[in-house]
Amino acid sequence: MNRIQVVAAVIYAPDSRDRLFIAKRPDHLHQGGLWEFPGGKMDEGETALLALVRELREELGIETTEAQPFMQLVHDYDDKQIILDVWEVTDFRGEARGVEGQECRWVAMADILKDDSQYQFPAANQLILEKLRSG
Repeated sequence: MNRIQVVAAVIYAPDSRDRLFIAKRPDHLHQGGLWEFPGGKMDEGETALLALVRELREELGIETTEAQPFMQLVHDYDDKQIILDVWEVTDFRGEARGVEGQECRWVAMADILKDDSQYQFPAANQLILEKLRSG
């Protein structure tokens, strides 16, 4: 099975830890059309933090200034295994936006976490949502 190392960010709004920044996966990608915590694949020899900073700069146009590890998880899809290193980003410079044309938005955490949320996430993100629910 193909193993992919990925970083993802739980990005809190500068003015409130009650809002998070999420992005919608393009339809043509694996798990396309679902919402996700921004991030991407780690390059060979890259640390998780360096990958996180690079991915958020490339995808969202922000410079991460404060981040700490949140959790690590492994998720098996039928065709690949995702090794996910998740970080909390509590401070950054710039205005987060979809640099690559992806739909992005600030969303109330309560709207993401409710059982009937309009924001559907990939299976690999479910443990992140559970940890956010538990506080």
